[in-house]
Amino acid sequence: MTRSSPRKRPLVSYKEEHGKPVTKPAVARESLGSFNSAAAKPVAKPAPKRKAEGDDAAELRPTAAASQQKKRKATKVKDEDAMPLADRTAVSSLKKAMYIGAHVSAAGGVNNSVTNAVHIGANAFALFLKSQRKWDNPPLTSEAKELFMSGCSHHDYKAAEHALPHGSYLVNLAQSDPVKAAQAYNAFVDDLARCEQLGIKLYNFHPGSTLGDSRDAAIGRIAAQLNKSHKATSSVVTVLENMAGSGNVIGSTWEDLRDIIALVDDKSRVGVCIDTCHAFAAGHDLRTPEAFKQTLNEFKEIVGIKYLKAFHLNDSKAPFASNRDLHANIGTGFLGLRAFHSVMNEGSFCGMPMVLETPIDKKDDKGKAIEDKQVWADEIKLLESLIGMDADSEKFAAVERQLQARGAAERQRIQDQVDKKGAKTASKKQAGGKKSKKTAVAEDESD
Repeated sequence: MTRSSPRKRPLVSYKEEHGKPVTKPAVARESLGSFNSAAAKPVAKPAPKRKAEGDDAAELRPTAAASQQKKRKATKVKDEDAMPLADRTAVSSLKKAMYIGAHVSAAGGVNNSVTNAVHIGANAFALFLKSQRKWDNPPLTSEAKELFMSGCSHHDYKAAEHALPHGSYLVNLAQSDPVKAAQAYNAFVDDLARCEQLGIKLYNFHPGSTLGDSRDAAIGRIAAQLNKSHKATSSVVTVLENMAGSGNVIGSTWEDLRDIIALVDDKSRVGVCIDTCHAFAAGHDLRTPEAFKQTLNEFKEIVGIKYLKAFHLNDSKAPFASNRDLHANIGTGFLGLRAFHSVMNEGSFCGMPMVLETPIDKKDDKGKAIEDKQVWADEIKLLESLIGMDADSEKFAAVERQLQARGAAERQRIQDQVDKKGAKTASKKQAGGKKSKKTAVAEDESD
C-alpha cells in the first residue's frame, strides 16, 4: 500500500477554498494526451520501512527535543500530502456517475485514508480497517472514528456508498478446524463492527479456500459464518470478491458465488465485487464489446445483477484463463484499454465504488524501491476520460497503442512463464503424474 517518503522536503502550504475540495469537472474530459504526458513524468517517492497498517507497537519514549523535531517532520509530510496530485472530478460532470478511486493507506489511523483518497483525486476508496497481517488488533479509537466521519463529511465522501474496506488475507471463512474457524470468524465480525462504527455499508472479502475439502462443504461453512456475522451486526453488506481460480480457492466461477449467496439467510446483507483481473484470469472474457456483453449476461443469469455492489479495476499481466492473479496497470496488460472502456460505459455500474489495485511500486535508478502515487491519480483521470469516448476514434487508438507498448515486455515475460508451466503440466499428465494435495494448497492465491 502507499507509503510516505522519509526524505526531508520543503514545507508546502495548501488550503482548500471555502473548506471544500477544489474540483475541475473538465479534467476527465481532456484528451488522453494529457494523461500520457503526466504519466511520462511521474512523481516518485521513496518507500521507507514501516510498521504494518494499524500496528500499534510500543516504542521508547523520545526526549523532548527529539519529540519536537519528529513533530516538525511529521507536519511537513502531512502538509505535502495535503497537496493533491490531481483534483477530484465532480461526478455530476461525467456522462455516467462512475465513482473511481484506489486502495489507499490507512496507516496511522483509518481517518488518514480520507486524506490519502483526496490526495490522488479519488471519488471512492478502499482501505484496511486494521492491520491485515496479524490476528489481534487494538480497538478503533474514538478519535480515529470522529476524524474519519468528519473527513468524509468535509470532503463530500459518502462512506456508506463509496468506501470499500478490504478484509484481512488471514481470514478463511471456509476453515474446517474449529479453533481456526473461530479465529477467522472473530477477526471477520470485528471488521464488520468497525464498519458500522464508521458508517460504512460495504465490506469486501475473499471467500476462502477449501484447503482440500469438498467445495460444497467449504461453501456451506462460508455461508454459515456469514449468517452468524449478520446476526451479530445490523447493516453491513458482506461483499464476496471473485477470484482468479488457482488451487483450492473458492470464487473463481459465478456458480461459486451463486451457491454461497443461495445459503445466506438475509439476501440484503450479501453482494459481489468483480475484480476485472481475477475475472479475466478465471476465464471470464472482457476484451471486446461482444465478450464483455456475454460475460455480463452470464453474471446476470447465474448470480444476478442486483448482487453486484463494487469493482476492483485491474488489468492483467497474465493471459486469459491462466488462473494467475497478477495485476497490471490499466491498458498495459492482456485485458487492454477496450475492456475498461466497456466497464466505464455500462449504465448498470453507475454509483458503485470502483477501486484501483494497480501496481505503483517501482525502482529508481539506484534500484531503490519507491512508490509513485501519481500512477493512481493518472489512472483515475484516464478511466474518467473513457466515459462517453468513441472507442473507434484515433484518439482512443493512439493511447491504446501507447499503453500496450508500455506493457509489452512484462506481458511477454509472463506469457513465457505460462507457456513453460503449461508444457510441464502436459508432460506430467502424459507421464501419469498427479499434483499433490500440498502443492495444490500452496498455489492458493491472494492479491
